[in-house]
Amino acid sequence: ILTGDDEDEEIYSTEDCEFAAKKRKKDHFRNNTDSQCFYREKWIYVHKESTRERHGYCTLGEAFNRLDFSSAIQDIRRFNYVVKLLQLIAKSQLTSLSGAAQKNYFNILDKIVRKVMEDQYNPRLIKDLLQDLSSTLCILIRGVGKSVLVGNINIWICRLETILLWQQQLKNLQMNKQVNNGLTLSDLPLHMLNNILYRFSDGWDIITLGQVTPTLYMLSEDRQLWKKLCQYHFAEKQFCRHLIPSEKGHIDWKLMYFALQKYYPIKEQYGDTLHFCRHCSILFWKDTGHPCTASDPNTCLMPVSPQHFIDLFKF
Repeated sequence: ILTGDDEDEEIYSTEDCEFAAKKRKKDHFRNNTDSQCFYREKWIYVHKESTRERHGYCTLGEAFNRLDFSSAIQDIRRFNYVVKLLQLIAKSQLTSLSGAAQKNYFNILDKIVRKVMEDQYNPRLIKDLLQDLSSTLCILIRGVGKSVLVGNINIWICRLETILLWQQQLKNLQMNKQVNNGLTLSDLPLHMLNNILYRFSDGWDIITLGQVTPTLYMLSEDRQLWKKLCQYHFAEKQFCRHLIPSEKGHIDWKLMYFALQKYYPIKEQYGDTLHFCRHCSILFWKDTGHPCTASDPNTCLMPVSPQHFIDLFKF
């Protein structure tokens, strides 16, 4: 280390310089090793009991790194899963995030917003996430005297300003019109269009698709379609508590769906989810695998919902 004078004068002894050089080499080796492990092993061991070891290694911040959520959002099968996970954290776990977990959380969130702005993929989902996040932060920032947030309050205020900026950008997002002279959705026969609508598990997706053409709107208003959707998400005994008859005396299944949604959780569907091995206590993406020692690994696997993931890391 040298001073800023014209004649560079060493202020440390030779022994100190050698020590500093060795430390730099050691840190460089450690960083390279950690980086290799990060890309090679995309799984994390989850301890069954709360121990000092668990507090040191099984944290949300560590899980974000080891499970590589930054790359997961580029996979269309995992995108909704990761967004839902971040939304649940925004609602209930912000106060428990460490500094490293905060940094990872907002880095992933930034990449999600960029992806939506560039690819225009599922903007409604990220809008809901940002709305929940901004609402929670506004409440928590008011409680700064109680030290409810980890870190400097000014950093959180800056993050809130960034979230509000993202919300404005998504509000002004213009969907690009694709020019295609080939076969379009409107050219498909009615039975195929109807089959597409029956594949949807979210009522808002059905309504959105129904706004594309008059034909799709007619199909999206079908009572049988909404009845099937209600039966998929809710139990029959829940119907009886919230019967909504139409003017003709029939049950209005569309209104029923949205009424039931206010009182009961709907089933979640994801193209790909994290899995937990009960034998090894390891959390991992199924297609990346993990070093399982069970004789029949498939019998030990359990899909992990976003809520279950958060529960695994609650102390």
